[in-house]
Amino acid sequence: MKKIVILCSCLLTVYVAGAQPTLDECRRLAREHYPEIRQYDLIRQTKEYTLSNANKSWIPQVAFAAQATWQTAVPTLPDALTGMLSQQGVAIPGINKDQYKIALELNQTIWDGGKTKADKRIAEAEAEEQNRATDVDFHTLEGRVDNLYFGILLLDERVRQTRLTIELLRSNLEKVRSLQRNGVAMQTDADAVEAELLTVGQQLTQIEASRASYRQMLEIFIGKELGEQQLILPDTEQPVSYDNARPELALFDAKIEKLTAQEKLVKASTRPRFGLFAQGYYGYPGMDFFESMMSSDWSWNAMIGVKMSWNFGAYYTKKNSLNKLRTAKRQVDVQREVFRFNTQLQTTAENGDIARLRKALADDDRIVALRRSVREAAESKLRNGVIDTNDLLRKITEEATAATARSAREIELVKTIYELKHTINQ
Repeated sequence: MKKIVILCSCLLTVYVAGAQPTLDECRRLAREHYPEIRQYDLIRQTKEYTLSNANKSWIPQVAFAAQATWQTAVPTLPDALTGMLSQQGVAIPGINKDQYKIALELNQTIWDGGKTKADKRIAEAEAEEQNRATDVDFHTLEGRVDNLYFGILLLDERVRQTRLTIELLRSNLEKVRSLQRNGVAMQTDADAVEAELLTVGQQLTQIEASRASYRQMLEIFIGKELGEQQLILPDTEQPVSYDNARPELALFDAKIEKLTAQEKLVKASTRPRFGLFAQGYYGYPGMDFFESMMSSDWSWNAMIGVKMSWNFGAYYTKKNSLNKLRTAKRQVDVQREVFRFNTQLQTTAENGDIARLRKALADDDRIVALRRSVREAAESKLRNGVIDTNDLLRKITEEATAATARSAREIELVKTIYELKHTINQ
């Protein structure tokens, strides 16, 4: 039975530990919960619609039209010819000035100068740029989650150290009151310790309130209640390499690709276009004008052929349009170099901070041990009836400060390492 209880306790411990949220888990939940996650699917749908429209430019285009007109003049035969025909008994009324037409036209593109291909490339480039911009937003989101996560860890540690200090002050307050009852200590000695205890208690209340606020903000980000779960301090392993893999670099590449696609469209606008066409209409007059002069009956008419169109106006602006796009490319290149430069500076500064924190942390354990030894010596004097309350309180405060600084520095070291990882996106 005892073994079963121990086994159940171990399993419960493992389950609780497994339920503790990690930084990676919080990042994942924040990414899934953030409203912008829907942007990826909207970008994909927009791209598919645009590509579908571009592909449909090769589908035969059908146009229907109907018109009724009256005109001031119509084609006529020369008077001499009309007179001669009249003498032969042939009457030609001529074409009526009111005319009617119901027409159907079919156009099929053979070659559009590369416009459709350029449109499709632009659609893909724009979708890629929007996706990379969304990646940048999510990278920024991870940084905000990291700040909240490590902020909570720092406050957790401050709460723990403050509670230890409170327990230490309570223990010493009982000792002072015991000495007071034996006539060795004065009421002011007990009052001093109690006042310090109340002050530290107030600090604990403020720290716990700040921690609760931070935890609520993190819960909003991840869309999940943390309850009483304690956050886990991540490992302190530094990046293996310092290659910059920030999503901003992919965004710069996507911008260049979109500008290149726009160059293709400008060049395509200066090329001729070829196509087939077929026209048919039912109306009056028909294509046979002589027959329409003889009779006002409606007739069926049709025509098929090949046509070429060439807009030379695009040549007037081609050079300036291309130069404008090339200038925009150079601007993107400058932005990329500035970004790389600033990232390198930030990486160097964070590496310096990591080295400084590691060096300081190496001495912190020794400092805490010395402060504890000094505080224990002061408590020993207290037990022996040598009362110096202010000195004891100072020693307790110094030990608490050293312990808090040591814990905070350890968390700050991990936080700085993750800031470095975030800076280079590794």
